[in-house]
Amino acid sequence: MSEDKKIVLVTGGAGFIGSFLCEELLRHGNRVICIDNFSTGHVRNIDPYLRNPDFQFLRLDINEPFDLEKFPELEPFKIKFLGIQEIYHLAAPTSIAQFDKFRIQTLLTNSVGTRNILDIAVKYKSKILLGSTSVVYGNRTEEQTVFTETDIGLLNHLTPRACYDEGKKFAETMYFTYEHVYGIDAKIARIFRTYGPRMPLFDGQQIPDFVLRALNGEPLIINGSEDFQTSMVYVNDVVDGLLRLMQAPKGLGPVNLGSDVDLKLTDVAQMIIKMCESKSTIEYEDALEFLTELGVPNIAKAKEQLSWLPLVRLEDGLAKTIDYIRANKILLTEGNL
Repeated sequence: MSEDKKIVLVTGGAGFIGSFLCEELLRHGNRVICIDNFSTGHVRNIDPYLRNPDFQFLRLDINEPFDLEKFPELEPFKIKFLGIQEIYHLAAPTSIAQFDKFRIQTLLTNSVGTRNILDIAVKYKSKILLGSTSVVYGNRTEEQTVFTETDIGLLNHLTPRACYDEGKKFAETMYFTYEHVYGIDAKIARIFRTYGPRMPLFDGQQIPDFVLRALNGEPLIINGSEDFQTSMVYVNDVVDGLLRLMQAPKGLGPVNLGSDVDLKLTDVAQMIIKMCESKSTIEYEDALEFLTELGVPNIAKAKEQLSWLPLVRLEDGLAKTIDYIRANKILLTEGNL
C-alpha cells in the first residue's frame, strides 16, 4: 500500500452525506477510515467500499474513548507512523421521526464525542472539519430569511431540539477554542438542507417519502402548512464544498454550504408527482418538532473563498433521487413497513 496517500477519518461515514464523502475521497486516491454506529446510518450506504483495501470501517460510538492504533484492522494503514492527515466530523443522529429516541446520544455526540475527535486531531496534527448545520442561525422569521456567516443565531436552549441546535453551536465553540489553544487547522461547514439518494425512508425527511408515495400512487404528506418554505442542495454539491473547504487556507471561519434558492415544499412535492407520472395528491399534517422552516444561505463567502456554488439543478437532483428509490424500493422498505 502506497505511503504517499492521505489517511482520512470520516465520522458518520455510513450516513447520507458521509457515505458520498467516503466515495469521493476514495475516488481521489485517499485511504479512508469510516466510523459509524449505525444509529441513523446504514451498512448498505458503504457496502460497495467494504472490499476496497483503501477503505476500513469501524463500528463504534465516538462518545466512548478509543485509540485508533489499537485496532488490528487498521494496521495496514500504519497510523502510528503515518498519522491521520484529515478528519471530517459528520457524526450526529439526524433522525427527524425518531428525534426523541436519540436526544441523549445527540447531546453527547455534540460534546463528548466532538471532544474525542478533536483530541485525535491534536494528537496527529490533523486538519479537521466539522459538519455543522444551518440550525445554528435559528428559524427564519418574517424579518430575516437569508443568513450570512456573521449572523448570530437566536436559539432557545431549553427546548427538546436544543440537544441538536445548541449542541452544534457548542461543537463550533469547541472547534474555535481548540484551534486557538492548540493551533490545529479546524474548519466549520454550516450545511443547509440537503437531499439526494441514500436518504432514509420513513424518517420525516420528506423528499424520499414523497418519492416513494408518488411511485406507489399514495398521497404525499407534508408535515407543515401549504406555505412551508426551505432551500435544498443536492448531496454531491455539499460533498464538493466539504472537499474544497478542507483544502482552503487556515482561519477561514464558518462557511455556508447550501442552495440560495428559496422553495415552497408544496411545489417540490408537485414536481415529484409529475416526474413520477403519478396520480398522487398532497395532504398536510402537523409539523414535526425537528422539521422546521430553515433560512436560505448567503453563499457569497463560499463562492469567493472556495470557488464553490451548487451546480445540480433541482430537477436533475430529484431525477437521480427518484431513480435510486425506484431501483432500490424493495431493499429500502424491507423491515420498515
